[in-house]
Amino acid sequence: MCGGCLRKPPHFDATLAVFAYAFPIDRLIQALKYRGRLAVAPFLGEALAGLPQPPATRLVPMSLHRKRLSQRGFNQALEIARPVAKRWHLPLDTTSVSHELDIRAQAGLPWDERQRNVRGAFLCRADLAGEHVVVVDDVMTTGATLDEFARTLKKRGAARVTNLVVARTLPP
Repeated sequence: MCGGCLRKPPHFDATLAVFAYAFPIDRLIQALKYRGRLAVAPFLGEALAGLPQPPATRLVPMSLHRKRLSQRGFNQALEIARPVAKRWHLPLDTTSVSHELDIRAQAGLPWDERQRNVRGAFLCRADLAGEHVVVVDDVMTTGATLDEFARTLKKRGAARVTNLVVARTLPP
């Protein structure tokens, strides 16, 4: 664990990443996310499915606000999660958590503002008492969005939250 995580532990319990967010993976993720290259998603999902499977009860893709979903036309985290759920034989939960606040894009914010930006952005309607939830997302930069998502899941009773991300931005 890093020094920052030791001083202020995140709400999630673990993060598993396949790649560093660097060339050529960064270009593949950007092609999927910003240019609608959906054919990239199965490759990224299969890469995630090759990681060791945690003893989870459900797989939850990072949710998008309805406005961003409408603009993009798809949720890249959901498309990446599909092959993982299939290969791991886990239920893919697309309805329990919603992105309620139309926040500014995290990618355009300085690292120190990202946590404030996502505070209270998610709503979980499911009872997750005692469950181990795996959250799927494309990129982990500061971890602020994944931390807030995990906080929301834990408020609804999740015992453990593991992040499964395609790529992780390495600290400078």
